[in-house]
Amino acid sequence: MKMTIRILSLVFLMTSMASAEMVGVDVDIHEDVLGGKSWGLSGPYEKMIGTMYFEVDPSNSANEIIVDIEHAPTNAQGNVEFSANFVLIKPKQVERGNGTVVLGVANRGTRRMLTFFNHGHDEHGLWDAVNPTAEEHFGDGFLMEQGFTLLWVGWQFDVPLSRPHGSRVFVPRVDPDEPIEGLVRSDFVVREKVFDRTLADRNHVPYPVSDPDAPESVLTVRDDVEDERQVIPRDQWDFARLESVDSQEGIGEVIPDRTRVYLESGFEPQRIYEVIYKAENPEVIGLGLAALRDAVSAFKYGSSDDLNIPLGSINHGIGYGMSQPGRTLRTLIYMGFNEDEQHRKAFDGIIAQIGGAARGSFNLRFGQASRDAHPFLNFFYPTDIFPFTDVEQTDPVTGVTGGMLSHVPEEFMPKVYNVNSSYEYWGRVSSLLTTTVDGEQDAPMMDEHARVYHFAGAQHLPAEFPPTQTNGQNPNNPNDFSWFMRALLVRMNEWVVEGTPAPPSRYPLISDETLVGPAEVNFPNIPNINFPTKTHKAYRVDYGPRFVSEGIITKEPPEVGPAFPILVPQVNEDGNELGGLRTPGLVVPLATYTGWNLYNAEYGPTDTASHMSGSFIPFYATKAEREAQGDPRLSLEERYDNRDHYLGLIAAEAIRLIEEGYLLDQDLREILEQAGVIWDSIDN
Repeated sequence: MKMTIRILSLVFLMTSMASAEMVGVDVDIHEDVLGGKSWGLSGPYEKMIGTMYFEVDPSNSANEIIVDIEHAPTNAQGNVEFSANFVLIKPKQVERGNGTVVLGVANRGTRRMLTFFNHGHDEHGLWDAVNPTAEEHFGDGFLMEQGFTLLWVGWQFDVPLSRPHGSRVFVPRVDPDEPIEGLVRSDFVVREKVFDRTLADRNHVPYPVSDPDAPESVLTVRDDVEDERQVIPRDQWDFARLESVDSQEGIGEVIPDRTRVYLESGFEPQRIYEVIYKAENPEVIGLGLAALRDAVSAFKYGSSDDLNIPLGSINHGIGYGMSQPGRTLRTLIYMGFNEDEQHRKAFDGIIAQIGGAARGSFNLRFGQASRDAHPFLNFFYPTDIFPFTDVEQTDPVTGVTGGMLSHVPEEFMPKVYNVNSSYEYWGRVSSLLTTTVDGEQDAPMMDEHARVYHFAGAQHLPAEFPPTQTNGQNPNNPNDFSWFMRALLVRMNEWVVEGTPAPPSRYPLISDETLVGPAEVNFPNIPNINFPTKTHKAYRVDYGPRFVSEGIITKEPPEVGPAFPILVPQVNEDGNELGGLRTPGLVVPLATYTGWNLYNAEYGPTDTASHMSGSFIPFYATKAEREAQGDPRLSLEERYDNRDHYLGLIAAEAIRLIEEGYLLDQDLREILEQAGVIWDSIDN
């Protein structure tokens, strides 16, 4: 069903028209969810899918933070226009909901709240689906039972074209009197020999080369992130693609292509290639953050009583993002995007999940939003950059002072969660969230506004069970922290609505020696298991004098200084972590669960932690088995009398966590069922 609704500026007379904000909505699909199925007190839900239209005043102080906004084209009213697609899932009678909209920030176009919180599933890829329709898409209905209104609004402009239905924003390019030029850097590592490669990160949309013959163009190669770059002669490569007769041998026609780079000898696996080139007139990508801001503000403060769009019917807004979107929300708050054009607070709560201590290229000239940072992927982009902690610190090396939240005015300050798994300590410098810059002490915390939760013994996202082996040497880690997140979302809503503080932060500490240097980790000597010798690092990086003040990188490659000290969680005799929030299955273990997993030879250097993977290393069932293999960890029969004994211990630990507010009592049965499945797989 398609209907078109244009919310004209009259809609916003109640909120003042000094600035335009969200000015229109097209609804392409409007239908009941699952045929009108009712979810508890919330009742039936409905779904709307379409496009939101925005205008922002470039002279408004809330918009001056948008890089290159002064160069964007304007309409007759002097405003900058842009749009974003959206998906809205809300109670049909919105007053039956809990009054809170959760805006799920999409990850490179994918929408994950239903799969993560509801445990929804779609074998064809719900993350990309424009229109979830089946029962399994909505899982157990947790978010609906809680009464949340769910909203996804596009914010990233360069979402892969392979995700045509993904969340994206449509922003203008700069339109100056004279072209705006700049340098763009693209680095990549390939798994097999190829002769040409996109200039974008993975499969995203690249900035095209403006001048293929520019003297600034350079292609280099190195074998390690800290190695010196080796320049590849210009006559051996070009901005082109190979239309090959034999791709293995590189035989074919070389076609000029300003979005790809071609090397006549071929790109070799597991070497770091980096190309720098000139581009011009970029998109104004910071408007994507404004879309998130203005969408949630419209739901909280707008008015559209004559339409079936619940503007003004929502009292509170929570921003939720995992991985890249977690970093997006950290950037949004840090840069001041929680103040809308009417100078009101947009988000009341922010949940930045598995984003580490990082931000990202979300409001820069020629910013590449997909570029992150891993031990062997995407190097020296503005991701792991100072400041890291919420409180203000001074870097003793550079003399720069700053904090993530310390400068945010009280009237725009949300409640903030930084929630991370063990992987983020090994692969995204999470220790910098909670330590002094020198790595010597625990940093003070802003407890009245923020929480830090560490999910001990977990990888970036929990693996399915039984786990498979992907880019690492060991099976991936299925330690499921989604149960924690369900409770913490409820606790966040209670914090912003009722003022009831969320449960205390839980993370490893220097003071109790649960946070230590990598060389100090007492990992057991498990046969055939290799322990990491190094972590991902955050470096002091100089992008040029205009980076901090204007969001413009003028040094490519950037100048790299010394790394910050990185710490990781300490473990017990089983190799399981001691600090942070520990799932019942970690406290009453059947295996060693780690946040690291070294690359296998197909994917990368075998001494380097693989990106986003952890390890699942089960205990042996019997003492005889583990002694025959030389495993120092006790077997199941040495730990537990039987399956019932084990599940009883799991239940006791889960009940303790329920009483503390970190789990929900309604999830106890499924937590026990999940533990039983893992027991049965090992004790057979």
